[in-house]
Amino acid sequence: MSTVGGGRLGVAADSERWRVLSLLCLAVVLSLTTWFSATAILPELKQELALGASAEAWLTNGVQVGFVIGALAASLVNLPDLVRLSRLMAAASLVAALANATLLLHPGPGGIIAARIVTGAALAGVYPPALKLVATWFTRDRGLALGAVIGALTVGSALPHLFRAVSTVLDWRPVVAAASLATAAGALLFLLFAKEGPYPFGKAVFEPSRIGQVFREKPLLLANLGYLGHMWELYAMWAWLLAYTRAAFDAQAIGTAAASLSTFFVVASGILGCLLGGYLSDRVGRTATTAGMMVISGSCALLMGFLFTGPLWLFMLVAIVWGVSVIGDSAQFSAAVTELTDRRFVGTALSVQMGAGFALTVLAIWLTPRFADFIGGWRWAFLLLVPGPLLGAVAMLWLRNLPESVKMAGGLR
Repeated sequence: MSTVGGGRLGVAADSERWRVLSLLCLAVVLSLTTWFSATAILPELKQELALGASAEAWLTNGVQVGFVIGALAASLVNLPDLVRLSRLMAAASLVAALANATLLLHPGPGGIIAARIVTGAALAGVYPPALKLVATWFTRDRGLALGAVIGALTVGSALPHLFRAVSTVLDWRPVVAAASLATAAGALLFLLFAKEGPYPFGKAVFEPSRIGQVFREKPLLLANLGYLGHMWELYAMWAWLLAYTRAAFDAQAIGTAAASLSTFFVVASGILGCLLGGYLSDRVGRTATTAGMMVISGSCALLMGFLFTGPLWLFMLVAIVWGVSVIGDSAQFSAAVTELTDRRFVGTALSVQMGAGFALTVLAIWLTPRFADFIGGWRWAFLLLVPGPLLGAVAMLWLRNLPESVKMAGGLR
């Protein structure tokens, strides 16, 4: 009888962790709609506000900068250890919703950029704590669970493009309103249903004096170089895919109205990559999964220019494969760092990795449209992104050959 009872308790606990993961992922999807809410309506904002190239890029880069500031500030004061995670994520989501909603007040270019910075800072209180919370529920299948959270981030990032595609009028305000309401709903879900699991972590203290150690230890350095290569490509691709697709559809004599819907499908397809990446990393290893994903995504970035003028079916096929592979390895870099790092400064290592990665996205997002202008159009603009994933793949394969790599994925490397 005790065996049966223990079995039932085990089944109940297993069911509970998947229920929490599902609700957490739904809340992340809703909350992350504010990340690219301005990017999805950039053509309309650019026209209405007469934005220059610099201000145009900062509508996306403001979120990136705000996220870096918010993440580092939270690490310095160890905010996730001081505030219950459910309350932290709920409050942060609400702030992001309110900051995003201020766009409806038409604050002008400077005000919009400031609102985007505040939005990014607030989202730093959603995404990293969500990863930490889900990890408290999973020791087994942790790679898959983290991949599911990254997949939720991906769908949330894509949703504004769907809001724009189904809008019946060429107006940006319904997109902003929908994203703000969705994020507020995410805040409520976090407050009501997010709770820590039975495998809590110790305090992840950020120690600035330990930063040098992150770069001195070769395994950590290579894992971070892999992450930087991944980040060089990811957010610039997400940020400028709509502009690229609109230009490509125009070259193929296709109405640009379909560009928002196409962009949604390409970005949202990344959820398949996140789940696949999580599954593979737990079964074939972190380095093989990340290197493979980056080789595929870098190849897609290279091919896009050749398919710029069609055929449409092949253009969309390669774009979707890119959408799947460009994000599929994301969660595994953080997992690798937690496995390679002395547990006494895991918090420092993760903060350095995330801060450096998102700081690099600012440069990539800023450079991409300037590179397009320099070469005379969008067709070959994504060539700028190719070196990132290819160098990242080299770093992860180099890491695979080090003896320390056996610490990852239960020895699967």
